[in-house]
Amino acid sequence: MNLAAGANIIRATATTSNGGPNVDHISLETSGGPTGDTPAAVNGQLKVCGTKLCNRYGKPIQLRGMSSHGTQWYSQCLTSGSLDALAKDWHADVLRVSTYVQEGGYESDPRRFTDLAHSLIEQATARGLYVIVDWHQLTPGDPHYNLSRARTFFTEIAQRHGSKTNLLYEIANEPNGVSWSNIKSYAEQLIPVIRQQDPETPILVGTRAWSSLGVSDGSNENEITANPVNATNILYTFHFYASSHRDEYLNTLSRAADKLPVFVTEFGSQNSAGEGANDFTMTKRYIDLMAAKKISWVNWNFSDDERSGAVFKPGTCNANGPWTGTAQLKPAGAWIRDQIRTPDDFPTS
Repeated sequence: MNLAAGANIIRATATTSNGGPNVDHISLETSGGPTGDTPAAVNGQLKVCGTKLCNRYGKPIQLRGMSSHGTQWYSQCLTSGSLDALAKDWHADVLRVSTYVQEGGYESDPRRFTDLAHSLIEQATARGLYVIVDWHQLTPGDPHYNLSRARTFFTEIAQRHGSKTNLLYEIANEPNGVSWSNIKSYAEQLIPVIRQQDPETPILVGTRAWSSLGVSDGSNENEITANPVNATNILYTFHFYASSHRDEYLNTLSRAADKLPVFVTEFGSQNSAGEGANDFTMTKRYIDLMAAKKISWVNWNFSDDERSGAVFKPGTCNANGPWTGTAQLKPAGAWIRDQIRTPDDFPTS
């Protein structure tokens, strides 16, 4: 990977109780963006064109990568070594940075978790990766509950990073227990706040019933096509767990991608809790569909959580690796690494 001499680099000392960086000791050295032949350098500023995510040449592309686990629990899995491995060994295009709002996350210490997000954005940028800034609201499922916090968080993130060309903002992880009209209302209040700071970065909007396009509540994509968010340069998110979410979900994703811009910001080969046996056969059906329709995706999750959906074996992160190769990976980790490592197709003309 080629990085300009003035590339952004974050240096942090892991001194907190869970191994995360002590944000009082984060320093930013000079400035600069992705260069060379990295995914972010090749594709540049992304935008939504029709139902696709397009690069700076106006060509539809597919990004593939990994989601972090909650940074309040697993920031020790996001190190210089692990991020190098994600970029250079896994050949990933994108990192999703999951800032939980509740469950010991952002609301417990807004300054700490905002600074941690800043740090991870800079580190991913230095490696030529795209970054999904994930506002990981989950419980309660009504995104309006966190609207004020979201305004504060995304205003600062967009002010600091809005000039970068490698970001996407995911404004509500998995709305649940609420109607599509409620989610739409939230999006239409928050998106203008972000646009005041950053007019160009694509925004990802969560969908009803844990970002299932409504399927988990007995609905489907038609509720969105009949009443879309009143905003431009946005995509709608879809999540699936292949062992639990079978043909009805797969068919919904296929239909929706022909009508709406869709980004799969979370999926696994396990059950809906991200655990249990892997169903790689069903997952490959999703992978093939997403490749055919250029639906970008990130897999859950880049940690050493004990569940089968976490890619690293337990203890890997506390031991600081090793990060490259497959010896330290669970079956799901080795499998998804192989899927990510297949060559990208980024048209430039």
